[in-house]
Amino acid sequence: MHRNLRSFLDQLTRERDLVVVETEVDPYLELAEVHRRVIAQGGAALLFKRVKGSRYPVVTNLFGTARRIELAFGQKPEALVKEVVHVVESLLPPRPAEIWGHRSLALEALKLGTRRVRRAPVLEVIDRPARLDELPILTTWQEDGGAFVTLPLVYTEHPRTRKHNLGMYRIQRYDAETTGIHWQIHKGGGFHYHEAEAANESLPVSIFVGGPPALMLSAIAPLPEDVPELVLASVLAGEKIRVTRDAFTHGHRLVAEAEFAIVGRVPPHERRPEGPFGDHYGYYSLQHDYPVFHAEAVCHRRDAIYPATVVGKPRQEDFFIGDYLQQLLSPLFPLVMPSVRDLWSYGETGFHSLAAAVVRERYAREALVSGFRILGEGQLSLTKFLLLTDTPQDLRDFPRLFEHILARARFESDLFIFSNVSMDTLDYTSGRVNQGSKAILLGLGDAVRELPRAFSGQLPAGVKRAEVFCGGCLVVEGAPYAEDPQQAARLATDEAFANWPLVVLHDDASVARSSADFLWATWTRFEPASDIYAKKTSVVRHHLSYSTPLVIDARMKPTYPDELVVRPDIKQLVDRRWREYFPSADLVAET
Repeated sequence: MHRNLRSFLDQLTRERDLVVVETEVDPYLELAEVHRRVIAQGGAALLFKRVKGSRYPVVTNLFGTARRIELAFGQKPEALVKEVVHVVESLLPPRPAEIWGHRSLALEALKLGTRRVRRAPVLEVIDRPARLDELPILTTWQEDGGAFVTLPLVYTEHPRTRKHNLGMYRIQRYDAETTGIHWQIHKGGGFHYHEAEAANESLPVSIFVGGPPALMLSAIAPLPEDVPELVLASVLAGEKIRVTRDAFTHGHRLVAEAEFAIVGRVPPHERRPEGPFGDHYGYYSLQHDYPVFHAEAVCHRRDAIYPATVVGKPRQEDFFIGDYLQQLLSPLFPLVMPSVRDLWSYGETGFHSLAAAVVRERYAREALVSGFRILGEGQLSLTKFLLLTDTPQDLRDFPRLFEHILARARFESDLFIFSNVSMDTLDYTSGRVNQGSKAILLGLGDAVRELPRAFSGQLPAGVKRAEVFCGGCLVVEGAPYAEDPQQAARLATDEAFANWPLVVLHDDASVARSSADFLWATWTRFEPASDIYAKKTSVVRHHLSYSTPLVIDARMKPTYPDELVVRPDIKQLVDRRWREYFPSADLVAET
């Protein structure tokens, strides 16, 4: 589709889906707030021509609508993935006629991978020593620890096998030549660094900014550890990714069509505080020690454009990217996990907090086999709560799916909570970094209860109001956690809720009125092992057996990081300058 960022921007211009902002904008907080308002409107991509303190323009919101993602990649990648799945399923045993019928796949295979070129736009200018302070790196939230590269494509190679990884790990600029590098658990680049550090070696690293749109999405894709991201990028791009050799530092392949390539090394045993950072869960991830990247050179086009994004409470740009990748890769799930018929992670929860799957139940409890397989597969292993059913469902319609599960779940035997397991680095609900709990809830077979759909009882003391989210799920508004930490446990035994299978305790019951709000405010604010209460809990054959109602305590806890809120003076600044950014009202609406 698009060989480089320029090709994509040209198409967006033709489609009237790119707005150019001519007035000067500050990369400290101001630019990010403009971006957030436009993406909330479903608005156009933004090209900021004059960014304070830098000679490089900034482009944001490249993938902030489903339509722009379709413009970036078209229908061909999805069709190709589906054909590959069909071939695998139909060619066992192989038959000559079937093989010949799919001969076009052989031609597509020739386009996979990389192709070396001599002339590379990314090498038009080489700045040595590196001058990271000249890049228009954004500070997006006021409590952030500094300015962060938010679309970095971090390329590493295993020190021994030379297998590559391309991942998107946030980069905090410390000064003109050093940054933090946020290698979380379960991340390929972090595995490469672990091997290098064990051998007391520095790990060569190249950070690309910009390039083919396919490169940006492949860096985020939840691929198995040994599946090369550059191969997926070539599938999305419809051609081999053009690369050139870095002959002046460590010899990595450089993406020829990138806007910038920052090359350097990460020494062993060096750590520095990184963060806080306003993250995609909608809260600040806190400051922790991470490895340090030392930039040796910055290569770039003469007229380089700096692409960036802004993360925060869903839905942001990463929501649309994540949904597209799920849709693209979902036909592959049954090949990798044969008993899984459909799978969906909910972007409204930050993806890792909640997932649901339709699985096969050909014998009793086979669904659990599927659940364990999902929780053991790549980035899916970070899933905190997993819903499973054996009946075909539209997993994207969460209220209907949830009703289906709640009507069938036998909580005495169908809820499994696993304590003392690894957890997403950015999820702080357990009070410990990288450690917490997970849960699986089964909703199989025929319904075992009629779900209540209205609440008419008297509210217990301390509960201000109650609203129904869906059949079987009641949201109640209670006291702040700091004032009454035991409220959830008491509510589980209150007869007012005896016929409700699930009650969710919130600070504000109005989250029940929106599926997106309910998903975000619930699953990002509780941890299974510490925040689920039952009317009665007993041990049966070493299994914890729960009787309903179950109460989830999804109130904000004093130990949680702060929710992301725009600083008042930045809000007022953007209010005042809105017509300066967008003199024409036909592409971007007044806020």
